[in-house]
Amino acid sequence: MNPNLEMLKLLDHFFHALDGLIDDYGVYLYLVFVWLALAVIGWIFSGGLRKRIQGNSATVITGVIFTMHPPTQSPPPIIGIEIEQTWNGDGEITD
Repeated sequence: MNPNLEMLKLLDHFFHALDGLIDDYGVYLYLVFVWLALAVIGWIFSGGLRKRIQGNSATVITGVIFTMHPPTQSPPPIIGIEIEQTWNGDGEITD
């Protein structure tokens, strides 16, 4: 018999069993994976992935600096040139 065909049959049985497990306990598996992910993220943030050097135990303190930029000033107002207008006798404006 072909060994590849036997492997496919074993994988088919495995996937059917996995589908049944997810159908029966999917919500609980999800909750376990979420809590494990949170625990792993906390472990990483606490320095779990940092390599420990035996000879040098220097402490590294990180800091965040916030800088404020001054607000941009509004442009100066535009000053228009006033033109003196005069009225003639017919009600028209002349320059």
